[in-house]
Formats: sequence, structure tokens, C-alpha cells
Amino acid sequence: MSNENQELRKAGLKVTLPRVKILQLLEGASEQHLSAEDVYKMLLEAGEDVGLATVYRVLTQFESAGLVMRHNFDGGHSVFELDRGDHHDHMVCTDTGEVVEFHNAEIERLQQQIAEEHGYELTGHSLVLYVKKKES
Repeated sequence: MSNENQELRKAGLKVTLPRVKILQLLEGASEQHLSAEDVYKMLLEAGEDVGLATVYRVLTQFESAGLVMRHNFDGGHSVFELDRGDHHDHMVCTDTGEVVEFHNAEIERLQQQIAEEHGYELTGHSLVLYVKKKES
């Protein structure tokens, strides 16, 4: 049984051809943050006959099952990335839309400290920095 089939079953999803194809595409993509339209175009380029509505539906099912995470960065559309279980934050270039992942222990520590100082327990967070390249 393929790795994708096992992942789908483990997530409680029935193994269907569109789900397998989309999961394979997400696992093999060089870009980690893909919109539904990106996934659809990549499937078309690979000669796969999967409709855009199916791509949206499968990505939403993957999100509900914990296989992918959806991010809604400023600028409108959602992007999806495989949920590999590692925490990271994001920087989004306001000029190009490029998404850069990063992890910083000091930022993580400060967030925890700030929550505690205000009498709260931090249960999760999402940090997105909007950036642009420095002009030389």
C-alpha cells in the first residue's frame, strides 16, 4: 500500500484517485504554500483530469482531517501547506507574495512570557510578518 494511501486512511479519509493525486502533488511540490488554483494548474500540467471544485473540496477535507494547514495571508486567497507537525511562523513579501518560513526561539519565549504576564496560558498562535526586500 502506498504511503499516500496509508496517510489518507490514518486521517480517516477514503482513498480516492483525486485525494491520492493531490496528496502526492503536495508532498512533491517544491513550493510549500500552494493555493487551490496552483494545485489545479499543476494537476492539469501533469495531465490529470481533476476539476477545480474537486481540488477545493479535497483541500478542505485535508484541512479538517489535519493533513494540511490553511493560511489566509493579506492579499486575499488561501494557501495550503502539509501539516508536518513542526511549528513555524511566516514572513510574506508584500512585493512578490513570496512566503518564507522561520522559527525563532526568542519570539516563542516572549509570546509565552507575554501571555503569562497577562494571566493567560498560551494555547497556540499564528505570526505573520509582512516584509519587503531592503533596497541596496
